[in-house]
Amino acid sequence: MKLSLCTISFRHQLIDLKDIAFWARDNGFQGIELWGVHARNQSPLAIHNAQWMAAQGLSIPMISDYLPLHDATMLRQHTLDLCKQAQTWGAGKMRTFAGMLSSAQATIAVRKDITRALHDACSIAEDHGLKLLIETHPGTLADTLASTCDLIADTNHSALAVNFDAIHVWEGGDDPITAHSVLNPHIAHYHLKNISDRNQLHVFAPGNVYSAAGDRGGMVSLFDGAYDYRALLELIAQDSSSEASLEWFGNSVFPIVRNDLKQIRAMTERQTQSVAS
Repeated sequence: MKLSLCTISFRHQLIDLKDIAFWARDNGFQGIELWGVHARNQSPLAIHNAQWMAAQGLSIPMISDYLPLHDATMLRQHTLDLCKQAQTWGAGKMRTFAGMLSSAQATIAVRKDITRALHDACSIAEDHGLKLLIETHPGTLADTLASTCDLIADTNHSALAVNFDAIHVWEGGDDPITAHSVLNPHIAHYHLKNISDRNQLHVFAPGNVYSAAGDRGGMVSLFDGAYDYRALLELIAQDSSSEASLEWFGNSVFPIVRNDLKQIRAMTERQTQSVAS
């Protein structure tokens, strides 16, 4: 399993990408998932580009952004711009959300509009040799397993894939292990995070996460939360080419993600030794 650090973790901190990269390299990460805002605002003249990252042993597997699926004109230009960013950084994947309404709120007409927009965006991505990932996330059409499956079927495009966020799958009422078995052919990336109690899942709402004064209560390290990741991580680790990102929104970014990385590596090493024996 290849593990990346998310730059969105530093959205309210003034830390240079170079310093984040050095830290990620020195602490065993293999990549950096770039938040779209950060990708767009890195100077094109900066030497800390994709080639420099590669020299540090780091890749940029994915750029996480938000495509305006509600506006066809804006969507085309934004998707083209995102493709350009992905190619500049050597990323093969681009992440977006499947609209701004939950599956329970969306009318048939809205679902048709979203799937049509996703199909169009996927066609642009495919023309650029890229994958477009929809994230399992509340408040979108990928908020439950059933709705996500319908979305994939209705979009019907080979460039569409899934960014599997187990906490949000669990939040939507589905078992992540079951969802993983169903969605596995479409999963291209994983987001890993946890919460101390189901009642505190609201802290992951975008409005709270993006606010510098937002509530960080309940955000805990991966193995200290209400969802037990061990079985899922064992499944993910069976595919050596799988890629995941530690998505941390709380305080003390460096020590938390360092510890999570160490625990994941220790667990997967034990699993490998067990299989070998």
